[in-house]
Amino acid sequence: MERIVLELGMFETLALAVLAIYFGEFLRKQFPVLKRYCLPAAVVGGTVFALISMLLYSTNICELSFDFKTVNSLFYCIFFAASGAAASLSLLKKGGKLVIIFAILAAVLAAGQNALALFVGKLMNVNPLISMMTGSIPMTGGHGNAAAFAPIAVEAGASAAMEVAIASATFGLISGCILGGPLGNFIIKRHRLENPALDGKDDVENMEEGTESSSAVFMDKASLVNAMFLMCIALGIGQIATLLLKKVGVSFPIHVSCMLGGILIRLFYDRKKGNHDVLYEAIDTVGEYSLGLFVSMSIITMKLWQLSDLGGPLFVLLISQVIFIVIFCYLLTFNLLGRDYDAAVMAVGHSGFGLGAVPVSMTTMQTVCRKYRYSKLAFFVVPVIGGFISNISNAIIITKFLNIAKAMVGIG
Repeated sequence: MERIVLELGMFETLALAVLAIYFGEFLRKQFPVLKRYCLPAAVVGGTVFALISMLLYSTNICELSFDFKTVNSLFYCIFFAASGAAASLSLLKKGGKLVIIFAILAAVLAAGQNALALFVGKLMNVNPLISMMTGSIPMTGGHGNAAAFAPIAVEAGASAAMEVAIASATFGLISGCILGGPLGNFIIKRHRLENPALDGKDDVENMEEGTESSSAVFMDKASLVNAMFLMCIALGIGQIATLLLKKVGVSFPIHVSCMLGGILIRLFYDRKKGNHDVLYEAIDTVGEYSLGLFVSMSIITMKLWQLSDLGGPLFVLLISQVIFIVIFCYLLTFNLLGRDYDAAVMAVGHSGFGLGAVPVSMTTMQTVCRKYRYSKLAFFVVPVIGGFISNISNAIIITKFLNIAKAMVGIG
């Protein structure tokens, strides 16, 4: 019997994403272990929905098809704009050095992922071009890079490269969602980075800065509406910047341009007289709302059955990647970024985009920070590296290693 394709529109997908978040929060309350190890509600609920979708597909009942890319792109860009608006001038100055260190670490990780893929693949007699489809192409690069670089391997004779790359990216995304929170929890507890006076408090962000407690900052409707309007302006600034750069031959990711738009808005308000804490809190709320929906939609729409395409050797390749990334983030990222609480949260973020994508970084970091305390530095540095700089360095590194893989199979 032919499998029915059930097409879900944009709003139906959006509604399912919200239900997944509610269900994930319900499961977190019912099973405290999920909360203890910092597993986000969007990830928990979204994964359950994705498993149901896989069950429907594998039993030949139906295949769920989602119309979500446009609205998901909107929420993604709003989140980045809000992240930019969280970056005060003092934070920009403080984060400068760490951005450079983190950029180098991200490049080293990407190179290590590809070297590991080729090494383990050679041990298991896997085509080097196929092995590369388990390295930084799907891991640091995510589904976008998987779709962009896999055709190169296909042209070189690795006919299954696209399927392997997409399945590997899905595997990485799931792994990043599951492992990020527990990794952060482990680092914080092992290095005694807890702060009982601040951990678990809603007003952590302001307490750290010595300002008025956010418990005394009540968002009103006007502030929330203004925050949403400002984020729309940031999106407009971002698109204009992207188009202008494109005209001079520079390809710049739209979400990073939107982040720059958010930074400009923050700098404007920092110079404007008055107390803008309520507005900043409202912008954070808009960003959190957008991130939750983006992550939930990304997960419920995953095609988990693609993982069945991975044979034994490829599964070993991917497991080795996961182990490598976790060790790298713990031993190198955490230590070189300062061995403090901010470094722990940034290590979580690095594991997120090292295995999947920036939204995975942000949602796992967010969950860790809810259990402990907020890290403004991490929420500024990680999106800059994962959302932009690592994309550039990773593309260069991938190209070099693909040439090595071609040489290994005798293609000049």
